[in-house]
Amino acid sequence: MGKLYGNAKLVKGFRVDVDDGRSHAICLDLPKDTGTDLGTSALELALMSYSGCYATIFALTASKMRIPLKDLSVRGEGIKSEKAGTITEVSFNITAKTEAAEDRIKRIHELTIKDCPVGKIFDKAGTKTTYELKIER
Repeated sequence: MGKLYGNAKLVKGFRVDVDDGRSHAICLDLPKDTGTDLGTSALELALMSYSGCYATIFALTASKMRIPLKDLSVRGEGIKSEKAGTITEVSFNITAKTEAAEDRIKRIHELTIKDCPVGKIFDKAGTKTTYELKIER
């Protein structure tokens, strides 16, 4: 995949519909204090993308290593600095449910951090990111 597309159309007020040029669309908006709260904000979507990317790369890596996952959840929390005007810190709580050995899951986690393309964007922006990995049986 060489090119990616991100299209945006202002609908009304601060509501913006974005799409990927492949028939997948999301409604963005600002919270009620400024917008109409019809969708997530673009900044929240960035954090959601990071969480989703981590989960996707984790699952892909587990599959390549032939390690079955019973369940995986990734909860991300971002801190927006008013001074910076953007997310400056992100923390993730990851829960992987599997029968695989702990060292194998930790290796998947390490590879996921290394290979997550959205994580690389946050890293290059200087965002401090921490991870807490929990393994359930």
